[in-house]
Amino acid sequence: MNGDSPTLQFDRVAREFPGGVRAVDGVTLALAPGSLTAVIGPSGCGKTTLLRLAAGLDSPTAGRVEAGGASGSRSVCFQDPRLLPWRRVVDNVALPLELSGVPRAQRHASALDVLNAAGLAHASRMLPAQLSGGMRMRVALARALVTKPDVLLLDEPCSAVDEFTRMQLDAEILRTWRACGATTMLVTHSVSEAVWLADRVVVMARGRVHGDHVVRLERSARERGDAAFISEVEHCMRLLAAASGREAA
Repeated sequence: MNGDSPTLQFDRVAREFPGGVRAVDGVTLALAPGSLTAVIGPSGCGKTTLLRLAAGLDSPTAGRVEAGGASGSRSVCFQDPRLLPWRRVVDNVALPLELSGVPRAQRHASALDVLNAAGLAHASRMLPAQLSGGMRMRVALARALVTKPDVLLLDEPCSAVDEFTRMQLDAEILRTWRACGATTMLVTHSVSEAVWLADRVVVMARGRVHGDHVVRLERSARERGDAAFISEVEHCMRLLAAASGREAA
């Protein structure tokens, strides 16, 4: 990480699509090194577009996006695991290294290291069809980490699983974030998930930031049924309701 400078920064970023639709409209936001920031908001508010801009998968029509850190490297974990069905787990995880030209033995060793850390070594020779939905997402997360990125971008990684599996994946995301130290941006529709995982919850509406809340609870105190946790969730819900009201106005 580069000292105290933000590892991911949006400076007056806008993204306009044909027809004059502004999915992102003048967003200025700085994510501190090693932080975990959740972005929430109504459907169509621009949060996924913002993540795509952060990933370099799209370019802003105004402003700039900067990724710092030792190399400025970024990895993305999408809603869909996007595993290649004909490739075994170890080869799916090693794919980013393969595309970068890393020799087979070296990329396999790196992939196995990540799988071991994720508790997935037993699945390394399995095909995606042999895995549960939750395990496929864990493999996708391992693949995102195999390049040791400075910035990790998570696009609703738990949206396609049941609530119990979501909580298990949340725990895996938290463990992964702590272990890798990457500056992490999580896009989610779940306010409870945002509060449980994040240092900070950013609320978007109509392409703009309408709320920015620092979660006040220590991670050890984030029990989903506790009054203090529920209070944090309710506060973020009020911010979301206010942002949604502005969007509807």
